[in-house]
Amino acid sequence: MKQNEGFQTDQCDEVGSSEAARPLAGRTIIVTRAETQAREFVAELERRGARVIHCPVIEIVPPESYDLLDEAIENLYGYDWLIFTSANGVQSFLERLATLGHEASELDEVRICAIGEATAKRLIEHRLHVDLVPEKFTAEGVFAALEAYVGGRDHLRGLVFLIPRAAVARDYLPKALEEAGARVDVVPAYRTVRPQTTDRARIEALLIGGSVDCVTFTSSSTVVNFAQLFDTTDLGPLLEGVAVACIGEITARTAAEYGLQTHIQPAEYTTAALAQAIADYFARRS
Repeated sequence: MKQNEGFQTDQCDEVGSSEAARPLAGRTIIVTRAETQAREFVAELERRGARVIHCPVIEIVPPESYDLLDEAIENLYGYDWLIFTSANGVQSFLERLATLGHEASELDEVRICAIGEATAKRLIEHRLHVDLVPEKFTAEGVFAALEAYVGGRDHLRGLVFLIPRAAVARDYLPKALEEAGARVDVVPAYRTVRPQTTDRARIEALLIGGSVDCVTFTSSSTVVNFAQLFDTTDLGPLLEGVAVACIGEITARTAAEYGLQTHIQPAEYTTAALAQAIADYFARRS
């Protein structure tokens, strides 16, 4: 009898351990990240037991013109710093660099700032050095990190920065650097657009039917394009009762502009941290 009771306890322990390892079991989560970027994030969520519905609302495409990027690449010797704001920027820049017949080694004499661990990882994969990875991933945090790295605001004067990034992005960082006396060239390396193949009807049916537990947003563009997908400027009614997860404060701010309250926001602006924050949120609600 005691042996049976002990066996039952062991079974309960195993069940409890399994549930703890899969806190998202039974939860359905919509991922709006671009298809080319979503694989690791989806894997993190599925590993925790989630059923993931991929609804990519952005797609990475070439810029409308390569003229500015090409000019910058042909004059790399004139830059003191390269600032990469995303892994997409790294990939797009290096692909164009190769297309123009240049080697990655030509970046050896330029200081490189990578915003975010994923961006730094992509650079390292291409055997490029990374001089600075700011602790805070916001434009304000990046400026503060650069200021500290060079030894103060006065030392930014006269430096020349190249920022290859999305065609549409926040302007705080380049403006702040220019106000400090630096020269900044912001060049479009890629664009984010809304895919034409997203299955709106299926996603809408899931949301209206109450089958979705959480929707994730990993950039302001994902919020804006998700709203455009449903032809609305107020996502509140559509996502009523659904937990909203935003990767950072800028994305959360955009979500608020579209009528959403952010329920989940990690301290670190990475998809791994976002996946963990989602798991923690639902574990508390179990």
